[in-house]
Amino acid sequence: MVKNKKIQVQGTEISVFATKEQDYISLTDIAKSKEGDGRAADIIKNWIRNRGTIEFIGTWELLHNPNFKVVEFDHFRMNAGLTSFVLSPGRWVEKTDAIGIFVKGGRYGGTYAHKDIAFEFCSAISPVFKLYLIKEFQRLKEDEQKQLGWDIRRNLTKINYRIHTEAIKENLIPPELTKQQVNLLYASEADLLNMALFGKTAKQWRDENPDKTGNIRDYANVSQLVCLANLETLNAHLIQQDLPQGERLKLLNQTAIQQMRLLTEDNRIKKLEEKDR
Repeated sequence: MVKNKKIQVQGTEISVFATKEQDYISLTDIAKSKEGDGRAADIIKNWIRNRGTIEFIGTWELLHNPNFKVVEFDHFRMNAGLTSFVLSPGRWVEKTDAIGIFVKGGRYGGTYAHKDIAFEFCSAISPVFKLYLIKEFQRLKEDEQKQLGWDIRRNLTKINYRIHTEAIKENLIPPELTKQQVNLLYASEADLLNMALFGKTAKQWRDENPDKTGNIRDYANVSQLVCLANLETLNAHLIQQDLPQGERLKLLNQTAIQQMRLLTEDNRIKKLEEKDR
């Protein structure tokens, strides 16, 4: 999956082209921070034709790219420094099969480079800008990790919910029920958990929060999500024991109170919640 993201570095918007494996940063945007739009391409060409640059990006390819054409790399390195020597990012990629740099057209067009190479480019453009770029890039990756952690916790709840609904299907739903009746029963059991943990049904929450999108669980904190996952597993077990819904609600509520007390006092949970803010 490919995503295009933006970071702000000293007032300049920098595009980050993220794949599943690697992150590429726009050299064009970095160059614009120094000379504006008109000179960005020339700055990149002047940088890439430098012998030190060629040795750096060539060595990077040797470390990361098994298909890198070493003969063509040596040719460029030997001619670097000559007055007649010219090189562009596109020609470098075409002749050497490089993967550390690519040229992209379209909406987010420009020259992109792997973060290692982009930081090296920044060293030539502005060491100060490089420090700010690294800082903002790290912040972006930290935000992504927070989102990943949130997604994992949400997925954990969804997985447990599957166990929960399967228990309902196997133990509470007679074959003669209509599809609409089945859906009503699922909603009823979901609200059983909502009542046990939040003290209200999904409809009551929506009536109280008409300006919010999503549902009550989308606004749950880390402690509540952990507790909810545990309650779903417990309710599935209680359903299999043929306990009436009223008795299950009492047991689930007691469990929720006990677990929330423990979870809200857990320093590890507190740290997770601080990161989510």
